[in-house]
Amino acid sequence: MNKIRLLQQIQACGVVAVLRADSAEQVVEMAEEAIAGGIKVIEITLTVPRALQAIEQLRTRYSSDPNSQLSFAIIGAGTVLDASTARASILAGAEFVVGPSLQADTVKICNLYRVPVLPGVMTISDVQQALELGVDIVKLFPGNLYEPSIIKTMKGPLPQANFMPTGGVNVKNLADWIRAGAVAVGIGSDLTKDAVATGDMSHVRRQAERYMEAYRQAIGVEAPLAGTISG
Repeated sequence: MNKIRLLQQIQACGVVAVLRADSAEQVVEMAEEAIAGGIKVIEITLTVPRALQAIEQLRTRYSSDPNSQLSFAIIGAGTVLDASTARASILAGAEFVVGPSLQADTVKICNLYRVPVLPGVMTISDVQQALELGVDIVKLFPGNLYEPSIIKTMKGPLPQANFMPTGGVNVKNLADWIRAGAVAVGIGSDLTKDAVATGDMSHVRRQAERYMEAYRQAIGVEAPLAGTISG
């Protein structure tokens, strides 16, 4: 049930912050600012030095458990390339795992531990294979290679698939992706670039607020059920 709850929470939150940084300390600060700005799903990419320590640290401060005394946030691991790294991430406390591509062994280890896994896909073949492996949400990546209408196109033969576009999603086109049927969107460098350029991490919080306002407007215009988790 924990896996189902996490999937529902990710969809309810709607926006995932994909965080890359030069150090564990910097990515933790980015995460805290993003959470303060309203983005409650945080993906710490394993390209960050000592990323697992950052995940462990954030898990001591935040929890997805509605009964916890900690502040609410869902902390996961991104850029997970193989099964052994996925397991290490899970043992460090990651509540979901994201990969840039579809790796069957990574999906299987996440399924073994009942942890949501969101592999990257680009083709109908990728999506079908992911569904066969038991994936609940696929990451459409890189999203900037497509128009939002790709979701409808792929849902033609595979209506049970759930998509989270990542890469190229911004404040201006977020609503287009949600209206097209995305169950969530991943936001990367556009969330953090001003903070990295200036060294002022409060930029992350302000940008997160903009994204969450755009998301609220998107689900207000289009029924939230447009991207309901299926399967």
